[in-house]
Amino acid sequence: MLQNNSTLRSKIDQLWNKFWSGGISNPLTAIEQITYLLFMKRLDDLDLKRKADAEFTGEPYVSKFEGRWLPPGIPDKKDNYIEKELLRWSHFRHFSAEERLTHIQLKVFPFLKTLNGEESPFTHHMKNAVFIIPKPALLVEAMSTIEEIFDEIEKDANQGGQAFQDIQGDVYEMLLSEIASSGKNGQFRTPRHIIKLIAELVGPQLGNRVADPACGTGGFLLGAYQYMVTQLVKDPKGLKLDEDGFIRSSVSSQLTREVNDILNDSLYGYDIDVTMVRLGLMNLMMHGVETPHIDYKDTLSKGFPEKNSYQIIMANPPFTGSIDKGDINESLHLATTKTELLFVENIYNLLKTGGTAGVVVPQGVLFGSGRAFVNARKILVEQCELKAVITMPSGVFKPYAGVSTAILIFTKGGETENVWFYDMKSDGYTLDDKRSKLEGYGDLQDIVKQYKKRDQLKESDRKKKWFFVPKNEIVEEKYDLSMSKYKEDVFEEVVYEKPNVILAKLKDMENEINRELTELEGMLE
Repeated sequence: MLQNNSTLRSKIDQLWNKFWSGGISNPLTAIEQITYLLFMKRLDDLDLKRKADAEFTGEPYVSKFEGRWLPPGIPDKKDNYIEKELLRWSHFRHFSAEERLTHIQLKVFPFLKTLNGEESPFTHHMKNAVFIIPKPALLVEAMSTIEEIFDEIEKDANQGGQAFQDIQGDVYEMLLSEIASSGKNGQFRTPRHIIKLIAELVGPQLGNRVADPACGTGGFLLGAYQYMVTQLVKDPKGLKLDEDGFIRSSVSSQLTREVNDILNDSLYGYDIDVTMVRLGLMNLMMHGVETPHIDYKDTLSKGFPEKNSYQIIMANPPFTGSIDKGDINESLHLATTKTELLFVENIYNLLKTGGTAGVVVPQGVLFGSGRAFVNARKILVEQCELKAVITMPSGVFKPYAGVSTAILIFTKGGETENVWFYDMKSDGYTLDDKRSKLEGYGDLQDIVKQYKKRDQLKESDRKKKWFFVPKNEIVEEKYDLSMSKYKEDVFEEVVYEKPNVILAKLKDMENEINRELTELEGMLE
């Protein structure tokens, strides 16, 4: 987690304070405006890198800043066209403060809004976006701090042997941690190491359609993309383990145009907050996904008809709310308005037969006794191959929420024979609000190791942190999936001292107390 980088956190604090003192006090507005600047900077850096890579490999690449552009609403005359090269961050960063603000407002930002063509999801959702940084001085200070943030993240990435990772998500998470409304309406980010863990367990492959029906800033989609790109790296030995024990690459010059096209058409996300949609689109584009498919849709509502569409779903859907009963999609048959249960059924519906999901749920889903809870678990056990239930400690989502959660891994249409349970005790970070990095990886890498070899051994000791439970036993327990239902407690024999020894010690303690009381009385005379 980059929030454990004290220098980076200090820079984020500086950026946040500048926006606050500059008159932009609404947290999500500030985050959105900061994201626009991050996007401008990253787009320029990424484009220059890809141009250099293309020259080195001979692969064709058309720069997003190649050619000329006509601003919207301007007469179509030759003199009104702008050289796109003038819209790069590396160009306008040298302007004076007033020129810089005017240039971004009238030229750069309108250009970015139409970046992927008139028909793209990005252009559609950026249509009403507004660049509202009001003061030239604030813009200059913000740009300077953002350049320092990029330098620090590049330094952090190089020291860790990893490619540029989720800057948008990290900055977003750090900003949220600074405001009282963090976590409001479920708008908090899944920790990157949990995303990497789930990607490792579900294993998305090139050509798979991957979805997140409640994608937020797009962290799971980015995690799937980075996992797939890493599998395509020709020399993975050149990559080092990151701070969580995973190997990941974000952008590789070894990818052909054909492979890039497949990856660009692989990732699909949906969210009911238009700000999250914009942030998610920019997040993926900042990491090399040229045309991400993220849309403003409520995937639980009647207006979302998709079914049987995806090979992989990775998600941490909101689990604190409910939906209007009259707006629930007709394909959802659980008699409930609880979103955590409806999303389980919805993810099942969205998967193609043979498709696999990795989903974070509150642990209440595992053992709730209501009919809807039981029926949701019945879908997982009877209509899927429920591969794994991984319980996580309650501090994983701090400081946003303290609820205990679990990861469910299941494949639609398979047959459940034995369910693999794992009791995660540590995710490699402290479980308090600070979430500081601990030495080692916690249980993360052991989970991956044991999960991938679980088929080699179906019997296990239920006194340990992982074990199997046969389907028939789960059915008998009304599909209860709680770890405590099946785990055997380990009792350690405690040897107590003999009563006469204990009494003797008590007498000694009483004598000592009386002696000290006598001394105190003497001091008062």
